[in-house]
Amino acid sequence: MIVNTELENKGNLFPSKIIDFKKDVDKLYFSTDNDVILELTVVRDSVLRFRYTTVGNFDNDFSYAITKYASIGYNKLEIEEKEDSYEVTTSKLRCEISKESLRVSIYDAVDGVLINQDEGGFHWEESYQYGGNIVKMSKVSNDGESYYGLGDKPNHLNLKGKRYNNWVTDSYAYGKDTDPIYKAIPFYTGLHHGKAYGIFFDNTFMSSFDFAHERRNVTSFWAQGGEMNYYFFYGPKMNDVVESYTDLTGKPHHLPPLWALGFHQCKWSYYPESKVKEITSTFRKLQIPCDAIYLDIDYMDGFRCFTWNKEYFPDPKRMVKELMEDGFKTVAIIDPGIKIDKDYSVFKEALENDYFCKRADGDYMKGKVWPGECYFPDFTNPEVRDWWSGLFKELIEDIGVKGVWNDMNEPAVMEVPNKTFPDDVRHDYDGNPCSHRKAHNIYGMQMARATYQGLKKYSYPKRPFVITRSAYSGTQRYTSTWTGDNVATWEHLWIANIQAQRMAMSGFSFAGSDIGGFAEQPQGELFARWIQLGVFHPFFRVHSSGDHGDQEPWAFDEDVTDIVRKFIEIRYQLLPYLYTAFWNYVDHGTPLLKSLVLFDQEDVQTHYRTDEFIFGEQILACPVLESNAKGRRMYIPRGKWYNFWTDEIVKGGKEMWVDADIDSMPIFIKEGAIIPKYPIQQYVGEKEIKEITLDVYYKKGKEESELFSDANDGFDYTKGRYSLRNFTLTGRSSELIINQYKEGKFVTDYDTFNIQIHGLPFDIVEVQLDNEKIAHKSLKVNGIDSITVHKNFSELHIIGNNSKA
Repeated sequence: MIVNTELENKGNLFPSKIIDFKKDVDKLYFSTDNDVILELTVVRDSVLRFRYTTVGNFDNDFSYAITKYASIGYNKLEIEEKEDSYEVTTSKLRCEISKESLRVSIYDAVDGVLINQDEGGFHWEESYQYGGNIVKMSKVSNDGESYYGLGDKPNHLNLKGKRYNNWVTDSYAYGKDTDPIYKAIPFYTGLHHGKAYGIFFDNTFMSSFDFAHERRNVTSFWAQGGEMNYYFFYGPKMNDVVESYTDLTGKPHHLPPLWALGFHQCKWSYYPESKVKEITSTFRKLQIPCDAIYLDIDYMDGFRCFTWNKEYFPDPKRMVKELMEDGFKTVAIIDPGIKIDKDYSVFKEALENDYFCKRADGDYMKGKVWPGECYFPDFTNPEVRDWWSGLFKELIEDIGVKGVWNDMNEPAVMEVPNKTFPDDVRHDYDGNPCSHRKAHNIYGMQMARATYQGLKKYSYPKRPFVITRSAYSGTQRYTSTWTGDNVATWEHLWIANIQAQRMAMSGFSFAGSDIGGFAEQPQGELFARWIQLGVFHPFFRVHSSGDHGDQEPWAFDEDVTDIVRKFIEIRYQLLPYLYTAFWNYVDHGTPLLKSLVLFDQEDVQTHYRTDEFIFGEQILACPVLESNAKGRRMYIPRGKWYNFWTDEIVKGGKEMWVDADIDSMPIFIKEGAIIPKYPIQQYVGEKEIKEITLDVYYKKGKEESELFSDANDGFDYTKGRYSLRNFTLTGRSSELIINQYKEGKFVTDYDTFNIQIHGLPFDIVEVQLDNEKIAHKSLKVNGIDSITVHKNFSELHIIGNNSKA
């Protein structure tokens, strides 16, 4: 007879003392007498991995987040056993592991400064309900420490004093403090005493992060299952931390096609075909540049994926071709829910091949989405991903659609309390079978991956373009993203600015928001201000729910239309600058947007700034975030900056008022910058560009700039067929020298540079091109010195007098 029915609640358990140590090449194993093992892997001199087990052996080591292309290897590894600790030293870090408690302390190997240390360290709690452990880690939060990252959290940029959960969630009309929402990116950067480090907790279960919220001197993170498995990155520069994390989880597999960086127009939904054509023809008639038009779920037959509503779109191939002839690339939505319909070929194929997710007891996972009751493919099964990829043949190769937009892939399920699958749904997880508790956060990522593979195959030789709503760390390898179903409010304009910056410092730069707001209706002023911000977001798309009114650039008054056109034209002029920044993101993992703290972490004033950011390397932007504003106060980072509109030079390191009526916004250019510009086009490829403008901003001293060019699409650039021009500007009191070094085999269409020099402090008396004097008629355009030179110059030397000084 059983008399005791109460569970034994053991509470938090901790490792005991180390009883064994062994080394296996780059892996070090520390074993305790209560069966805990710490596997410490030296990934690089500045990157360490900490992995714990509580049962004496490790499960299969598998991660969707880590790329096979990650950099590995180190220059130094020394292990020393001391009386009370083991000391592991690389050229960048010294890591001490306590013999008594397995707690870790990490120091800068060069100056000995303590960077990060365990408080309670690793601990765990046994889970009676599910088995396994709730795994936990607590670390000391230092005085003045700030925290950044975690993906799309709609809150202050600095995470200090907050607590968050990672569980991708369909969060319609979310607000400033809504948590969680669409992304799960369990990576943050810590910054204290001028040194930055990063922690990536690679655990796909529901996880939580507490940044000195519960206890002011403790930061902790934990997950509802799986392993305590985290990577530690050391800077000491914050930018290096973000680049290291991006290297580990993957830089984008390739550049986007240049058209994907243009302006995109979307609505739920443009239909029938006549409505689509009306929208696109109005863009051309009003001369508002636009590269992409979107088809939301109403293009389908009864919302069945990979079908067309023949009443609305009788000949989609012809329509897509005609749109393309007018410069519009068509992007179509595809959701994960497959309608239960025995006459629907996609459903029948998946059913026959056992591709749908099942519940624990073997029944199919059934849920209501747009088509009604649906089953859902298990994208964690590689066979299912291959099948899904193949479904894109007709849409992409035959009909000619250029991009695909994955929505509802959290996965979202309607009319259920938790808005998603129940925990007991089973997944293949690439041969590591598990429940939905483990697979939930990567379901959308694996759908986007399968979509990407299909588009890469059927778009070839062009580059694929995919957008996803849900994402886990590493999703940036495959797709772009947007920030989900926002609202047409001024607060959401602030949120959009925060989210794009936060995504960039979380390794996922190719992001943007639904400009103007998805839910509700913006006023013209809000729409104009949102467009102004969107110009400086890598993904630049207007999208709305459509049930409240129109949200095209001409849907407001003529003044708003003119302002919107003006700013979209600025975006198209800046395309070569943005494309060059994308090259650095794809090549080095460099964020496309830099919050001021990422740009200048030594300046403590930047640690709590939210509104201002750096676009690329040399453009400072700051949106106006309230109505009826004639300008705003903003912080100008240290250094000298040119006002984009007036060429007035301001000295940074301070907050100042900047005029910015409705037709303007605060934009500044770093002194010494060379900004490449295209002529205005209605769409990418409309014009054969024979000349690029280089806006040169004089600086006394040196500054480096770059210009990347290739065919704007295709994969030839990966074989060296690109042009990377490195410019060095050297300014002195009466001379300006621009040196150029080119690499790559690509021959550009443009032949000349029109160099426009801003802020020159002297009158030009002589111009030398590659050591030869050339005739120079001082051509001034709006007071700016302008010189046209052949693109392949090596040195341009401008000599003057000091008459202006």
